Amino acid sequence: MKRRNFLKYAAAGTVVPHFIPFAGAGKVNQSPWVRLLEQSLSDTDHVLVLIRLDGGNDGLNTVVPIDQYNKLTQARPHVLLPEDKLLRLDGLDNIALHPAMQGIRDLYNEGLVKIIQGVGYPDQDLSHFRSSDIWMTGSDADEILYTGWAGRYLENEYPNYPIDYPNAQMPDPLSIEIGPRLSLTFQGSGLGMGLSVFDPDSFYRLVDGIHSPAPATPAGDLLKHVRQVKQQSNAYGEVVKNAFNRGGNNATYPSNNNLAEQLAIVARLISGGLKTRIYMVSISGFDTHDNQVNANDHTLGAHANLLRNLSESITAFITDINYLGLSERVLGMTFSEFGRRITSNFSLGTDHGESAPMFVFGNAVEGGVLGDTPFIPAGATYEDNLDMQFDFRSMYATMLKDWFCLENSDLEYVMLDQYDTLPILNSSACMPTSTREQNQLAGKRLLHAYPNPTSDWVQFDIQAQGYTMLQVFDSRGKLVATPVSRRFTSAQPSQVRYDMRALPSGIYNVRLQTGGLVQTRQVVKL
Repeated sequence: MKRRNFLKYAAAGTVVPHFIPFAGAGKVNQSPWVRLLEQSLSDTDHVLVLIRLDGGNDGLNTVVPIDQYNKLTQARPHVLLPEDKLLRLDGLDNIALHPAMQGIRDLYNEGLVKIIQGVGYPDQDLSHFRSSDIWMTGSDADEILYTGWAGRYLENEYPNYPIDYPNAQMPDPLSIEIGPRLSLTFQGSGLGMGLSVFDPDSFYRLVDGIHSPAPATPAGDLLKHVRQVKQQSNAYGEVVKNAFNRGGNNATYPSNNNLAEQLAIVARLISGGLKTRIYMVSISGFDTHDNQVNANDHTLGAHANLLRNLSESITAFITDINYLGLSERVLGMTFSEFGRRITSNFSLGTDHGESAPMFVFGNAVEGGVLGDTPFIPAGATYEDNLDMQFDFRSMYATMLKDWFCLENSDLEYVMLDQYDTLPILNSSACMPTSTREQNQLAGKRLLHAYPNPTSDWVQFDIQAQGYTMLQVFDSRGKLVATPVSRRFTSAQPSQVRYDMRALPSGIYNVRLQTGGLVQTRQVVKL
């Protein structure tokens, strides 16, 4: 039986061992499963953060094809954004962003965002429920799977979970999702491969050990007992609380923004030392059949509020990750179950459509746009839809291979088929942890800065080969300059002078990335 067919039915008939908290945790060296884990675990400390845009995002009002603006005026007059309000992107004259997305525009211009056009799947099912299942499992449109793509990956990485977990190699939750339950994305062949937290408020109550008062009744006493048993049986509860207390947030997140609250928790847990591989957060409300825009000003309305919250949250998160010194480890990706129609409706909204753009963000991104501008037919009707350019499973395959360093044989095993990977991440993204640590050793000096300290100019001597970036960050992690961003055809020493006179006094972190190597140095400005 093919693995894809086996997994269609495996969950229904699998008998799963009871989860015994900390079972085997005290005998790590004796367990054959832990030895198997040591042999199979990828040499990476990378983290992937998934942001779900729940409801089906209108891609044409998110990444606007301004090279076809005249066609848009005919196809979607009820939601059309004014051309002079759109946010232009450096070096591009064919697309622009929604006016509410200033933060993502700035990140794009800094080379920290990749826009992937036209992501979807063949034979799109326009049902929220079915399409969500397809995106979460990686199934074809005409098949049912009971395991999620991330669940299969985690099951492949951490064999026999949950027996002998937590352990010294993996003491933390494999995945964390902020939501009412662990979604199908993280479902393994027998059980969920992670931990779910209902919402930010419930998370903070977990951390503080606070519960809403139980009623003074027999039922209330039972509730207290159930809570106590649940707390005692949660093998990861203390681990998560300890990581949260060790970690912190060094950036200011926008208030009254639920997505920002979720991402702030994620950043704090990562900074607190959790080895959790994948996090998922979500923002709902993208099912904009009506009142997508304000009738008097199309730059305002429900969709604008959602995109503003998304943009401001991602911007704060990236800033925080940089400030915390985690920028080499963390990557983010948005997804939604489908896009919206080319045409607008008479309710100031848009209806279910097919493909839509995705955003990948982080230091490992090879910035820019992948794919062509969506084609808008002349005289578009309600039946017209945007063509798919990239299968969403190629996005997953790219994250697994180029970010989590999954071997080709394991990649096909996890994805249940062969899917092309996409040029989204830079060449050093899959650098194993041990290699990256080795490259930071003083004996492999690729970057030298002098005079240091300095009051005016500093000269960087770099050893460069392949695509090379030299970046200067302030003490808060904000990118202040990119003195070098080009490709060197052969290994060669180069000198770069950088004028620091306009910068305030302080400590600056200089990052060199050349080919597959990364090295950092500090420069003191007097």
